[in-house]
Amino acid sequence: MTELFDGYHDNYRDVVQSSIDFSGLPHHFFMRAKADLLGNLIAQRLDTERPDMLDVGCGVGSLHPLLHGIVGRLSGIDVSSASLAQARADNGRVDYREFDGRTFPFDDASFDLVTAVCVMHHLVPTEWAQFIAEMRRVTRPGGLVCVIEHNPYNPLTRLAVARCEFDRDAVLLGAGTTRKLMAAGGLREIGARHFLLLPWDTKPSRRLEATLSGVPLGGQYAAYGTA
Repeated sequence: MTELFDGYHDNYRDVVQSSIDFSGLPHHFFMRAKADLLGNLIAQRLDTERPDMLDVGCGVGSLHPLLHGIVGRLSGIDVSSASLAQARADNGRVDYREFDGRTFPFDDASFDLVTAVCVMHHLVPTEWAQFIAEMRRVTRPGGLVCVIEHNPYNPLTRLAVARCEFDRDAVLLGAGTTRKLMAAGGLREIGARHFLLLPWDTKPSRRLEATLSGVPLGGQYAAYGTA
Protein backbone atom coordinates (compact mmCIF):
# COMPACT_ATOMS: atom_id res chain seq x y z
CA MET A 1 0.00 0.00 0.00
CA THR A 2 2.91 2.36 0.72
CA GLU A 3 4.23 2.15 -2.85
CA LEU A 4 0.70 2.46 -4.25
CA PHE A 5 -0.09 5.76 -2.56
CA ASP A 6 3.43 7.16 -2.86
CA GLY A 7 2.80 7.06 -6.59
CA TYR A 8 -0.30 9.24 -6.33
CA HIS A 9 0.81 11.85 -3.79
CA ASP A 10 1.01 14.69 -6.33
CA ASN A 11 -2.20 13.94 -8.25
CA TYR A 12 -4.38 12.24 -5.64
CA ARG A 13 -7.20 14.79 -5.91
CA ASP A 14 -7.19 14.58 -9.72
CA VAL A 15 -7.44 10.80 -9.67
CA VAL A 16 -10.33 10.89 -7.20
CA GLN A 17 -12.06 13.60 -9.21
CA SER A 18 -11.80 11.55 -12.41
CA SER A 19 -13.50 8.63 -10.66
CA ILE A 20 -16.51 10.77 -9.65
CA ASP A 21 -16.79 13.05 -12.69
CA PHE A 22 -19.95 11.23 -13.75
CA SER A 23 -21.69 12.73 -10.67
CA GLY A 24 -21.08 16.30 -11.85
CA LEU A 25 -19.82 17.15 -8.34
CA PRO A 26 -16.38 18.39 -7.24
CA HIS A 27 -14.20 16.46 -4.81
CA HIS A 28 -14.63 19.32 -2.33
CA PHE A 29 -18.37 18.57 -2.07
CA PHE A 30 -17.62 15.10 -0.69
CA MET A 31 -14.94 16.41 1.69
CA ARG A 32 -17.31 19.08 3.00
CA ALA A 33 -19.98 16.45 3.66
CA LYS A 34 -17.50 14.45 5.76
CA ALA A 35 -16.38 17.50 7.73
CA ASP A 36 -19.99 18.48 8.42
CA LEU A 37 -20.80 14.96 9.60
CA LEU A 38 -17.81 14.93 11.95
CA GLY A 39 -18.83 18.30 13.34
CA ASN A 40 -22.30 16.97 14.03
CA LEU A 41 -20.97 13.85 15.75
CA ILE A 42 -18.67 15.97 17.91
CA ALA A 43 -21.60 18.12 19.02
CA GLN A 44 -23.79 15.12 19.79
CA ARG A 45 -21.38 12.52 21.13
CA LEU A 46 -18.48 14.35 22.82
CA ASP A 47 -18.34 16.62 25.86
CA THR A 48 -15.25 18.38 24.50
CA GLU A 49 -16.08 21.34 22.26
CA ARG A 50 -12.89 21.10 20.20
CA PRO A 51 -11.54 17.58 20.61
CA ASP A 52 -8.01 16.40 19.96
CA MET A 53 -8.33 14.35 16.78
CA LEU A 54 -6.27 11.71 14.99
CA ASP A 55 -6.93 11.02 11.30
CA VAL A 56 -5.66 7.53 10.46
CA GLY A 57 -4.66 7.04 6.84
CA CYS A 58 -4.88 10.77 6.23
CA GLY A 59 -3.18 10.72 2.82
CA VAL A 60 -2.44 14.21 1.49
CA GLY A 61 -4.64 15.82 4.16
CA SER A 62 -7.49 16.91 1.87
CA LEU A 63 -9.98 16.91 4.75
CA HIS A 64 -7.88 18.89 7.21
CA PRO A 65 -8.44 22.49 6.03
CA LEU A 66 -12.17 21.91 6.58
CA LEU A 67 -11.67 20.92 10.22
CA HIS A 68 -10.36 24.29 11.45
CA GLY A 69 -12.66 25.52 14.21
CA ILE A 70 -14.21 22.06 14.60
CA VAL A 71 -11.32 20.24 16.29
CA GLY A 72 -8.45 21.31 18.52
CA ARG A 73 -5.11 19.51 18.16
CA LEU A 74 -5.12 17.65 14.85
CA SER A 75 -2.77 14.79 13.96
CA GLY A 76 -2.58 12.59 10.90
CA ILE A 77 -0.75 9.35 10.17
CA ASP A 78 -0.18 7.46 6.94
CA VAL A 79 2.03 4.73 5.51
CA SER A 80 2.93 6.94 2.52
CA SER A 81 5.81 9.31 3.25
CA ALA A 82 5.28 11.09 -0.08
CA SER A 83 1.63 11.76 0.76
CA LEU A 84 2.62 13.11 4.18
CA ALA A 85 5.17 15.44 2.59
CA GLN A 86 2.38 16.91 0.48
CA ALA A 87 0.09 17.13 3.52
CA ARG A 88 2.75 19.00 5.51
CA ALA A 89 3.24 21.47 2.68
CA ASP A 90 -0.50 22.19 2.56
CA ASN A 91 -1.32 22.11 6.29
CA GLY A 92 1.45 23.55 8.40
CA ARG A 93 -0.40 23.35 11.73
CA VAL A 94 -1.13 19.60 11.61
CA ASP A 95 1.12 17.01 13.30
CA TYR A 96 1.84 14.40 10.61
CA ARG A 97 3.65 11.14 11.32
CA GLU A 98 4.46 7.98 9.41
CA PHE A 99 3.40 4.58 10.72
CA ASP A 100 4.08 0.99 9.81
CA GLY A 101 0.53 0.11 8.85
CA ARG A 102 -0.12 -1.74 12.10
CA THR A 103 0.82 0.16 15.28
CA PHE A 104 -0.11 3.83 15.58
CA PRO A 105 2.81 6.02 16.79
CA PHE A 106 0.96 7.39 19.83
CA ASP A 107 0.46 6.41 23.46
CA ASP A 108 -2.73 4.89 24.78
CA ALA A 109 -5.65 7.30 25.31
CA SER A 110 -4.08 10.20 23.38
CA PHE A 111 -7.14 11.54 21.51
CA ASP A 112 -10.80 12.42 21.99
CA LEU A 113 -11.71 11.49 18.41
CA VAL A 114 -10.01 8.96 16.13
CA THR A 115 -11.17 8.67 12.52
CA ALA A 116 -10.36 6.55 9.50
CA VAL A 117 -11.83 7.94 6.28
CA CYS A 118 -12.07 5.45 3.40
CA VAL A 119 -9.11 3.48 4.70
CA MET A 120 -10.39 0.09 5.83
CA HIS A 121 -11.37 -1.06 2.34
CA HIS A 122 -7.66 -0.96 1.45
CA LEU A 123 -6.82 -3.43 4.22
CA VAL A 124 -6.90 -7.20 4.03
CA PRO A 125 -10.09 -8.24 5.90
CA THR A 126 -8.06 -10.29 8.39
CA GLU A 127 -6.48 -6.98 9.51
CA TRP A 128 -9.77 -5.17 10.19
CA ALA A 129 -10.10 -6.26 13.84
CA GLN A 130 -6.52 -5.22 14.70
CA PHE A 131 -7.09 -1.86 13.00
CA ILE A 132 -10.20 -1.16 15.09
CA ALA A 133 -8.31 -2.27 18.21
CA GLU A 134 -5.57 0.28 17.50
CA MET A 135 -8.14 3.03 16.96
CA ARG A 136 -9.69 2.21 20.32
CA ARG A 137 -6.29 1.99 22.05
CA VAL A 138 -5.33 5.58 21.27
CA THR A 139 -8.81 6.94 22.11
CA ARG A 140 -9.44 8.33 25.57
CA PRO A 141 -12.17 6.74 27.72
CA GLY A 142 -15.43 8.35 26.66
CA GLY A 143 -13.91 9.42 23.34
CA LEU A 144 -15.21 8.49 19.92
CA VAL A 145 -13.94 6.12 17.23
CA CYS A 146 -15.39 6.90 13.78
CA VAL A 147 -14.96 4.94 10.55
CA ILE A 148 -16.19 6.50 7.30
CA GLU A 149 -16.47 4.06 4.42
CA HIS A 150 -18.04 3.47 1.02
CA ASN A 151 -21.50 1.93 1.08
CA PRO A 152 -21.21 -1.28 -0.98
CA TYR A 153 -24.99 -1.34 -1.52
CA ASN A 154 -25.01 1.93 -3.42
CA PRO A 155 -24.54 1.31 -7.19
CA LEU A 156 -23.02 4.74 -7.87
CA THR A 157 -20.48 4.15 -5.12
CA ARG A 158 -19.51 0.87 -6.73
CA LEU A 159 -19.11 2.67 -10.05
CA ALA A 160 -16.84 5.31 -8.49
CA VAL A 161 -14.72 2.61 -6.82
CA ALA A 162 -14.45 0.69 -10.09
CA ARG A 163 -13.26 3.85 -11.87
CA CYS A 164 -10.64 4.76 -9.23
CA GLU A 165 -7.10 3.62 -10.06
CA PHE A 166 -6.02 2.96 -6.49
CA ASP A 167 -9.24 1.18 -5.46
CA ARG A 168 -8.75 -1.78 -7.80
CA ASP A 169 -8.10 -4.19 -4.93
CA ALA A 170 -10.65 -2.62 -2.56
CA VAL A 171 -12.73 -4.90 -0.35
CA LEU A 172 -15.83 -2.90 0.57
CA LEU A 173 -17.43 -3.49 3.95
CA GLY A 174 -20.94 -2.46 4.89
CA ALA A 175 -22.02 -0.56 7.97
CA GLY A 176 -23.24 -3.76 9.62
CA THR A 177 -19.82 -5.36 9.32
CA THR A 178 -18.10 -2.28 10.72
CA ARG A 179 -20.50 -2.08 13.67
CA LYS A 180 -19.85 -5.75 14.48
CA LEU A 181 -16.08 -5.14 14.39
CA MET A 182 -16.51 -2.21 16.76
CA ALA A 183 -18.63 -4.24 19.17
CA ALA A 184 -16.11 -7.08 19.12
CA GLY A 185 -13.39 -4.51 19.81
CA GLY A 186 -15.08 -3.35 23.02
CA LEU A 187 -16.61 -0.10 21.81
CA ARG A 188 -19.96 1.00 23.26
CA GLU A 189 -23.00 2.99 22.12
CA ILE A 190 -22.36 2.00 18.52
CA GLY A 191 -24.28 3.69 15.74
CA ALA A 192 -24.15 4.42 12.02
CA ARG A 193 -25.33 7.10 9.62
CA HIS A 194 -25.49 6.98 5.85
CA PHE A 195 -24.88 10.16 3.89
CA LEU A 196 -24.10 11.47 0.40
CA LEU A 197 -27.49 10.37 -0.85
CA LEU A 198 -28.56 13.65 -2.50
CA PRO A 199 -26.22 15.44 -4.96
CA TRP A 200 -27.19 18.98 -3.95
CA ASP A 201 -25.39 21.29 -1.55
CA THR A 202 -28.43 23.16 -0.27
CA LYS A 203 -29.89 23.42 3.23
CA PRO A 204 -33.19 21.70 2.32
CA SER A 205 -31.38 18.76 0.70
CA ARG A 206 -29.01 18.45 3.66
CA ARG A 207 -31.95 18.43 6.10
CA LEU A 208 -33.73 15.78 4.05
CA GLU A 209 -30.60 13.67 3.86
CA ALA A 210 -30.23 13.89 7.64
CA THR A 211 -33.72 12.46 8.12
CA LEU A 212 -32.79 9.56 5.83
CA SER A 213 -29.42 8.83 7.45
CA GLY A 214 -30.71 5.61 9.00
CA VAL A 215 -31.68 4.22 5.60
CA PRO A 216 -28.72 2.38 4.01
CA LEU A 217 -28.91 4.22 0.68
CA GLY A 218 -26.27 6.95 0.91
CA GLY A 219 -23.04 6.67 -1.02
CA GLN A 220 -21.00 6.50 2.19
CA TYR A 221 -21.60 5.85 5.88
CA ALA A 222 -20.06 6.68 9.23
CA ALA A 223 -19.96 4.00 11.90
CA TYR A 224 -18.96 5.14 15.36
CA GLY A 225 -18.63 3.95 18.93
CA THR A 226 -17.55 5.18 22.35
CA ALA A 227 -14.27 3.97 23.85
